[in-house]
Amino acid sequence: MARSDQDSGQDSGFDLEQGLFSHLLELRSRLIKAIGCVVLVLVCLIPFANRLYGWLAEPLVKRLPHGAHLIATQVASPFLTPLKLAFYIALFASMPVIVYQLWAFVSPGLYRHEKRLARPLLIAAVLLFYCGCAFAYFLVLPAAFHFLTMVTPPGVEMMTDITHYLDFVMLVFFAFGICFEIPVIQVVLAAIGVVDLERLKSWRRYAIVAAAAVAAVITPPDITSMILLLIPMAILYELGIVAVRVLVRPKAESGAAGQPS
Repeated sequence: MARSDQDSGQDSGFDLEQGLFSHLLELRSRLIKAIGCVVLVLVCLIPFANRLYGWLAEPLVKRLPHGAHLIATQVASPFLTPLKLAFYIALFASMPVIVYQLWAFVSPGLYRHEKRLARPLLIAAVLLFYCGCAFAYFLVLPAAFHFLTMVTPPGVEMMTDITHYLDFVMLVFFAFGICFEIPVIQVVLAAIGVVDLERLKSWRRYAIVAAAAVAAVITPPDITSMILLLIPMAILYELGIVAVRVLVRPKAESGAAGQPS
């Protein structure tokens, strides 16, 4: 009997070790596929790296005074900076594949109601991040650079380093992409029970004040850019309330649904 219990314990430990090993192998496979996608897109973008940087620099170049232009203050910047941009674009473009690989790895361990909630949240998170970046490029950056060129002191010629410009724009893209995730954050917080629908509704005025503070911190120093971020954040907060109403069931309802009839 003791030997049987010992054999059973050894089999259980072996099964646990095999299960962990298989999960690690699957994780490695998912990571290789995600990284492979990024590398493949990067290789395709490298021949167009300089053209992509010219496209990224348009919001500033179009608003520079006559004769002003971007400069490179480091020897390797004209070569490395466009490649850096190509990598960022490859990473952004590969995000659907990366999210899918993440989903394929974690979804087998989720309950049905968790899958029902997680799938639209992942898709919405990617799309909202893209929308935030596009919003920053087409609306915020032109307004910000117009303001910055207008307030340049007399006798000062505005010539921005290409690496510093790339870092600034990527920071703006990332900040706006994260800010556009407000509905996803609201749904997640409601799903785990941190907030509920009524509390989100009652927090509207505080959310607007918080959005104004965030906009003042992360946008360039002009009122136009601040307003351009504040308005979408307020709208997205309302969309988040609608999403919580549609996707997250109240606790009482969930408990009733889980009880046997």
